[in-house]
Amino acid sequence: MPLKWEFPGGKVEPGEDPAAAIIREIREELGCTVTVVSPLTPFVHDYRTVVITMIPFVCALAPDSPAPHAHEHVAIAWATPAELRGYDLAAADWPVVDALVKS
Repeated sequence: MPLKWEFPGGKVEPGEDPAAAIIREIREELGCTVTVVSPLTPFVHDYRTVVITMIPFVCALAPDSPAPHAHEHVAIAWATPAELRGYDLAAADWPVVDALVKS
């Protein structure tokens, strides 16, 4: 999704636990370490050209982690759940925002 804001993450490798995958993906994409705080409800999103299964998690920056920085992205931002409504997010991320705002 070029020039859209999106949550970090990616593919779960065969045999990989989804929580371990988000920790790995964030380390690869942002160069930092997170801990999983809680899972959110998984869902399927159909982009018409590809169907993806989203397995979202609420994470926190680990106390001993370096600050995140963009390895694979143009920019990064910290935002509250309410502030996320002001971002031009990828379509698959909107259900995650809804879940975060409700929690």
